[in-house]
Amino acid sequence: MRAKITYFLTAAVLVVYFVLAGSRGVLLLRQGTWLTVTFGVAVLILPVIGIWFLWKNTRFVAKANQLAGELEAEGALPVDELERDRYGRILRDSADEVFARRKAETEDAPGDWRSWFRLAIAYHDARDTPRARKAMLRAIALHDAKPARV
Repeated sequence: MRAKITYFLTAAVLVVYFVLAGSRGVLLLRQGTWLTVTFGVAVLILPVIGIWFLWKNTRFVAKANQLAGELEAEGALPVDELERDRYGRILRDSADEVFARRKAETEDAPGDWRSWFRLAIAYHDARDTPRARKAMLRAIALHDAKPARV
């Protein structure tokens, strides 16, 4: 729940920033000189990119949560079996061991979105965020029966 609140607060702050930046861009465009129009266009590009990025990430999170909900309903969510240090951080050797099992499971069933979902969690636990995201995108694509663009 805490992560959702943080995400929505961050998204709200970004939207406010996009509106402020966009209004400044429009004001620059209204000045009408070649310099202010150039700056106005440049200022308007940033909110457009930001809105696109925010939209893509929001869709990614929503789809990943949908898959997690389905796995939970099936009773197939991965169990947290990781060892932690006294501060609660995941021990690297433990994460590597679980990762090796998840990778073998995915290699045995490469067309199963469930195994890709569990592999994404294992990548995340092993602190490999880029590969975790790619594995989750693959799980989403397999779930939606679309070819994955990873």
